[in-house]
Amino acid sequence: GDRMTRASTSPLLLAVFVAGMGNVTGRIAADLGIPGKSWPTPRTTETEFAALTRSDGDLDRATFGAGCYWGTERWFANNLETKRPGCVRATSVGFMGPEPPREGEFPTYKEVCTGRTGHVEVVQIVYDKTKCTYEELNEHLYTFHDPTTKNRQGNDHGPQYASVVFAHDESQRKTAEKVKAKVQRAIDAGEITDYAGAKVRTAVEDATVFFPAHEDHQRYLEKRPGGYCNHRQRFSWEGVKLGRM
Repeated sequence: GDRMTRASTSPLLLAVFVAGMGNVTGRIAADLGIPGKSWPTPRTTETEFAALTRSDGDLDRATFGAGCYWGTERWFANNLETKRPGCVRATSVGFMGPEPPREGEFPTYKEVCTGRTGHVEVVQIVYDKTKCTYEELNEHLYTFHDPTTKNRQGNDHGPQYASVVFAHDESQRKTAEKVKAKVQRAIDAGEITDYAGAKVRTAVEDATVFFPAHEDHQRYLEKRPGGYCNHRQRFSWEGVKLGRM
């Protein structure tokens, strides 16, 4: 009996039990929406976000579609801002279409998910031009999603999951096309190998109206750190020589 008591409280078994419970409680916390570690990019209200670039000349906007917008937002608001403090001032997830919207149009998440509205799930970023460049934002975009799968990221299929850069002016369009070409050269040279295909399918479109998603989807993976996401680190630009040309 004494041996059984000692065995049941051995450090190894206790460590395994604690680790297992940690995984369980982590999943429960994610399902309940209990906040995890806060991201370094400050939260803003919808009104504050819309006004940011009007109040500070050092700020500008960038809009990207790269599959599910929860993960796209995390890779900018958390991952990039951690690497480049001060670069990402604010983010908001929502929808944008390649055509100007009809009067009174405001697409809902359910409508966009049908794939029939023409809208793409996007993250809109307000960034500080003194801390990072629009080119660097575009380069970061290609490190965590697959630009070679048209209208698909992993298990997510449909035009709402398109890989697209919505350019807010001609300068952004030229930069987006430049980075897209760099990525293609790096693929052709065998320096980027973690994509499903061999041709970059990312579209470069003129930005139209940004429709913010409902509040629960803003910073979704900050509130639910164990939530669904199929984005991951695919390569690092530090290891790409041709793509930097």
